[in-house]
Amino acid sequence: MKWKKFTIETTTEAIDLVSDMLSELGIQGIEIEDNVPLTENETKGMFIDILPELPPDDGTARVSFYLSADEDTKNATFQCGDAPRQADEPDLTEEALLARVREGLEELRMFCNPGTGVITVSETEDKDWMNSWKEYFKPFTVDHILIRPSWEEIPEEHKDKLCITIEPGTAFGTGTHETTQLCIRQLEKYVKPGMEVLDVGCGSGILGITALKLGAAHAAGTDLDESALSGTRENCLLNDLTEKDFHVIQGNIIDDKEIQDAIGYEKYDLVTANILAPVIVALTGEIAAHMKSGAVIITSGIVDEREEEVVRAFRSNPAFTDIQVSRQNEWVSVTAKKV
Repeated sequence: MKWKKFTIETTTEAIDLVSDMLSELGIQGIEIEDNVPLTENETKGMFIDILPELPPDDGTARVSFYLSADEDTKNATFQCGDAPRQADEPDLTEEALLARVREGLEELRMFCNPGTGVITVSETEDKDWMNSWKEYFKPFTVDHILIRPSWEEIPEEHKDKLCITIEPGTAFGTGTHETTQLCIRQLEKYVKPGMEVLDVGCGSGILGITALKLGAAHAAGTDLDESALSGTRENCLLNDLTEKDFHVIQGNIIDDKEIQDAIGYEKYDLVTANILAPVIVALTGEIAAHMKSGAVIITSGIVDEREEEVVRAFRSNPAFTDIQVSRQNEWVSVTAKKV
């Protein structure tokens, strides 16, 4: 489907007022573009894998809205959402709507600087929003391991590295996030041939797949999200692995007896859990029952201000010893060994 895109040149200070004005006209579903970077406080604790590089913020912004261009919309009439209307008032033409937008922009000058207010018109087709982010995800390395998105070739200079191929889909885990990288470095340190591995909250399956590529014999995974299970299975195929190599089930190992039984007890040499601090704290009370003596658990997803909380949970459980902490930016990984 084709759309006409109307883009208003404005300022960052006027974004909210311009948005409200469009909403009052019945225009819904706007798009805002600016170059204001997220602050450290805004990103702290957020699982953001990929952030595009932005040019310097010059105070300008763009607010866009769309009308169907599949028909002749110049003279077509349409109802403007929930905008107040008189009973005998006809539907607006495109020209009349734009006149109201320009009038609204002029009225805003009494309260703020809306910028030039110039409206440009372009035509666009439906965008594949689910896949548009892929242009930012390129092959990269974590020490001796290459993480390659499925649509990219292996760079010549990295052909000697251990390659993990990932199609993240809608499940978390491209490998670019600090928490995933922290876990991958710990996997390189602790995985030994023949190990049984459990990945709690497997997401895209990247950690379990990495463990298998490093020599583990078998991996099991759990996740609450059904899409994570299908994503893990797809990523296994991309890495020449089967469901026999990496078996995943949907459910919560912390409090679901059926899942606990299915995963098995005193079975795993290594556990990974790249989730969230409160969930890791709860996990420390259950996971030891599923680990062999001397097994290692690698956790991350912990923002630095929650570090002590997680460390304290491991220390208070006599089943764990040899607690180690590693950090990358504001993110933390806590590793412990079962007695």
